[in-house]
Amino acid sequence: MNILTKAAAEGRTALSEYESKQVLSAYQIPVTRECLVYDEKELISAAQKISCPLVLKGCDPEIAHKTEKGLIKADIRNEGEAIAAFKEIQESMSGVNRAVIVQEMIIGKRELVAGMVRDSQFGPSVMFGIGGIFTEIFNDVIFRIAPLDKQDALEMMHEIRGHGILSNIRGMMAADLEQLSNILIRIGQIGIENEMVKEIDINPIIISKGRGVAVDAMIVLETPNKSKGNNGKHS
Repeated sequence: MNILTKAAAEGRTALSEYESKQVLSAYQIPVTRECLVYDEKELISAAQKISCPLVLKGCDPEIAHKTEKGLIKADIRNEGEAIAAFKEIQESMSGVNRAVIVQEMIIGKRELVAGMVRDSQFGPSVMFGIGGIFTEIFNDVIFRIAPLDKQDALEMMHEIRGHGILSNIRGMMAADLEQLSNILIRIGQIGIENEMVKEIDINPIIISKGRGVAVDAMIVLETPNKSKGNNGKHS
């Protein structure tokens, strides 16, 4: 049973960040290297595997606004800092699960947002724009009905007001538009192939060395009575 159908069978309406990024990865969308851990032994093993600097995050499909709840600890430089952050995150989580993501820290100053919303009339629509914590303030996003081809995706990137952020500004390497266009095309593909997926929110996609990496993500599912039970192909 795949990730999406398992979550739907459990009556859930959202995937955790870790599950969401597994779905994205199955569609060849670049995501952070990460492990899901439940105790200190697993934490140390994951930290050694991924290498510092690290980011630790509380992981549960019911948790929103992790930053405001103190469930994200970034720029962790050694094992001692990792253990302290792990304990603090678990103490702040009220659920029984208390899983923690150990994630590589992606270095980059440019943050984008991408995703998908399913319209009852037009079906899945792909979204792209300026991301990060100020997404709602800038409100610089554009939508295009899926499926997308490469020309559609490239046009979307040029149509946002802040499209200059993708160029080689202030000594930063220009964003790989080919790679970003593939991300947008594949987001649309997820929506077309999986009718149970209601929304996809990838925020931020950080541009690092010119390439986009999905650092955080959430997939929202249709309520069971609305889903038509398409099991998808990849995840």
